[in-house]
Amino acid sequence: MNEKDTEEKFLRVSAGSNAQSVGSAIAHALYESPQIKLRAVGASAVNQAVKACAIARGFVAPRGVDLCFIIGFDDIVGDNGETISAIAFRPVAR
Repeated sequence: MNEKDTEEKFLRVSAGSNAQSVGSAIAHALYESPQIKLRAVGASAVNQAVKACAIARGFVAPRGVDLCFIIGFDDIVGDNGETISAIAFRPVAR
């Protein structure tokens, strides 16, 4: 297994993100690579991410997939070198 295979992909969610588009991106990303996660910084971005998670569940449900999310924190290094806390959503398909 090379380094690219273990590399985790993530989707950045911002306050201006369209929840429908992000939900669709989650569903499509799950089919390509099950090792993805969403990152959101700020209350409005987290709100859009939560809505996108609910929408993604609706997209994959007709295929018999029960999509759940593990929610936690990620540390991101900002442009100025400061550490920023982000909410991370890891999808788990059952």
